[in-house]
Amino acid sequence: MPPAIRWDRLSRYGLLAVLGVLTVLYVNPLRHYVSTVRQAHKRAADVHALERANRALRDQERALSNRSVLATKARSLGMVLPGERSYVVTGLPKGK
Repeated sequence: MPPAIRWDRLSRYGLLAVLGVLTVLYVNPLRHYVSTVRQAHKRAADVHALERANRALRDQERALSNRSVLATKARSLGMVLPGERSYVVTGLPKGK
């Protein structure tokens, strides 16, 4: 008499095979999802950094629109107003 088919084992193996196929089918979309989430986080961080830089530049623009700040910056670069004389003092002792 041929051995009887063990339907309980066969169904278990069938379910394992279906589970394996489903797992393989979900791997690639899951990888794409994780990659997309990482890119979104990176781009959000880039946007925040650019917003901070924009705020700093706007603050600098506001400060430079003030004539006294602009004059101080120009003097620190060695610029003089028309009609002024600039002098260079050399030979001073170095302070500690």
